[in-house]
Amino acid sequence: MGENTLKKIRLEKLKKIEELGIDPYPARFKREEISQARKKKNGERVIVAGRLMALRGHGKMTFADLADESGKIQIGFRHNELGEEKYSRLQFLDVGDFIGVEGELFTTQAGELTVLAKDYTFLTKSLRPLPSAWYGLKDVEERYRKRYLDLIINPEVKKVFDSRTKIVRAVREFLDDRGFMEVETPTLQSVYGGAYARPFVVHHSALDVDFYLKISDELYLKRLVVGGFEKVYEIDKDFRNEGMDRSHNPEFTMMECYWAYADYNDMMRLTEDLYEYVAKKVLGKTKVTFWGHEIELKVPWRRITMKEALKEYAGIEVDKLSDKELREEIKKHNLEYEGEPTLTGVGEGFKRGIAIATLFKVVEEHLIQPTFIIDFPRETTTLCKPKASHPEIIERFESYIGGLEVGNAYSELNNPLLQKKFFEEQVKAKKSGDKEAHPMDNDFLEALEYGMPPTGGLGLGIDRMVMIMTNQSTIGDVILFPTMKPEK
Repeated sequence: MGENTLKKIRLEKLKKIEELGIDPYPARFKREEISQARKKKNGERVIVAGRLMALRGHGKMTFADLADESGKIQIGFRHNELGEEKYSRLQFLDVGDFIGVEGELFTTQAGELTVLAKDYTFLTKSLRPLPSAWYGLKDVEERYRKRYLDLIINPEVKKVFDSRTKIVRAVREFLDDRGFMEVETPTLQSVYGGAYARPFVVHHSALDVDFYLKISDELYLKRLVVGGFEKVYEIDKDFRNEGMDRSHNPEFTMMECYWAYADYNDMMRLTEDLYEYVAKKVLGKTKVTFWGHEIELKVPWRRITMKEALKEYAGIEVDKLSDKELREEIKKHNLEYEGEPTLTGVGEGFKRGIAIATLFKVVEEHLIQPTFIIDFPRETTTLCKPKASHPEIIERFESYIGGLEVGNAYSELNNPLLQKKFFEEQVKAKKSGDKEAHPMDNDFLEALEYGMPPTGGLGLGIDRMVMIMTNQSTIGDVILFPTMKPEK
């Protein structure tokens, strides 16, 4: 039978329940969790409630599987216990309905702990049949669109999101214990910034102005450091108007923290300590399996410069290559140079640093064990402090696990004059057509002019951390409701 036919049958059952004077959607039912009921002994009285996951009729005896968030238990409905009237009403029940049951525990000959029902209550009539527990909910797109069904049918999915909650809680514990203060920054921003990304634009009707959904928490958290908060963090949603793949979703969860009087070396230690802490707290171990690799999260993690990694994993010594040879290497590896577009075409505006960072993509798949890639070319960000000994290099790192980039950090640029110069370069790039260039933020520059102490900053992708800790293949598997194209 089709779903519409099954729904029609259930609607008829609903009507008959109501004709009996029974409310099929009562407001409340006092019960104990199934996990607690299972701890009691045979003969003890229990009151449980949940969703019917199976119904099996055997003449004058009907068995059902009842599930709540804490577990599952078998229910036994016996004709001579309930009486003819109540037993006959079982015909109006379907898999998916919610009921409450009062009864006594006993163990069947098969060894199954069971509640012998003395009474039962209709709590919710389900009007649509659940997907078959045998065939499951296999289609990935349907699982994401109808996550509620995915959670009902696939118990392992609930475990992933239970772990996610514990992971986020452990991240908070780690930072709180180290004196960081959790704060909130605006989601609607008049000037976006803190990353190279295209923003989402929203219009505020009352003010008749456009705002941007934040692409990063960075510039507001730095304002708080200027204001005297020396250790701050935020776990929040960021929004980037970009494509979707196994590790990207336009709406994602980021943890950003800023630590006054620290640099990127301190943030490396903080990152590896955080990952080890969370793994021990949530998993009870530091070894995980991710994307087919056995990974050890225990500190210390490897540190290697971007140029050294290119030489080691790709055999490319970038300092020995001319600009032309760099372009040829990029073309050879089928990569797209993401440097500054120009109005006059290829050639002008070529940046070696961006070319080197583009080539680095061939290295990422080799970074299986936790690794910090350090010392990036200056052109890769406008917000990071250059190294005193090599001003063409910045004190930046990205952390990698299983070939996946999981974090980004700087020794933060706190020189307002240099920051203004870098912003001006980005404004020129934006005018040339770079849609991800950083806009001028005069309010942030003014804040810097009041003075920001030396500061280390870190951004960690929470979704990717959950992927690694739970061995999930895509970011959509760790976001309850990932971004989907609307159905027609």
